[in-house]
Amino acid sequence: MDAPHLIYFADPMCSWCYGFSPVIEDIRRAFGRALPIRVIMGGLRPGTETPMTEAAKAEVVGHWRHVQEATGLPFDENALAREGFVYDTDPAARAVVVVRRDGEELATDYLGRVQRAFYAEGRDVTSGEVLAGLAVELGVDRERFLEQWSSEEAKQETWRDYAISQRAGVTGFPTLVGGPNADGAYGVVTRGYAAQEPVVAALRNWLEGAEG
Repeated sequence: MDAPHLIYFADPMCSWCYGFSPVIEDIRRAFGRALPIRVIMGGLRPGTETPMTEAAKAEVVGHWRHVQEATGLPFDENALAREGFVYDTDPAARAVVVVRRDGEELATDYLGRVQRAFYAEGRDVTSGEVLAGLAVELGVDRERFLEQWSSEEAKQETWRDYAISQRAGVTGFPTLVGGPNADGAYGVVTRGYAAQEPVVAALRNWLEGAEG
């Protein structure tokens, strides 16, 4: 992309990314297609195989409560209550990558839907069937989704996202990057959670400067 756009490094099972989701929606409402958003999966805990201990669950719930206090978003702790739950973020990230093949806007919609399903509805978004059902809600064909989601190509594409995130120097999520400016450079809009008003104001100033 040569025109100004945003690159959003995120993970569908990152609580602060969920907290940032209303800000992403505010950006979309404020700028629409004048400022496209490309979603890149960051890789929070991909490939985890060990079930969570009760101590680990308690620690994660503590983080969730901090996000809830900062954002007011709902959380359902049942997401972690399943016996033997493995906090592997790769299945959900791969689902976003598969949906992204049908367009960046749809990928952003789907990312938000997976976040709500996990955090607000307590659903198991490590399950292919759950992820497929969420995709169907957005008009994606179930069988095509599942076939692509389980493919080696999708797995490799998702891990390429993680590699892009690492090469970009992203060390935490959410991270929002904007560019290119007049010199072709990109800059960090926010590294970590930030409230809506300063983010939208900064983007508005940047776009006005680019147009001027």
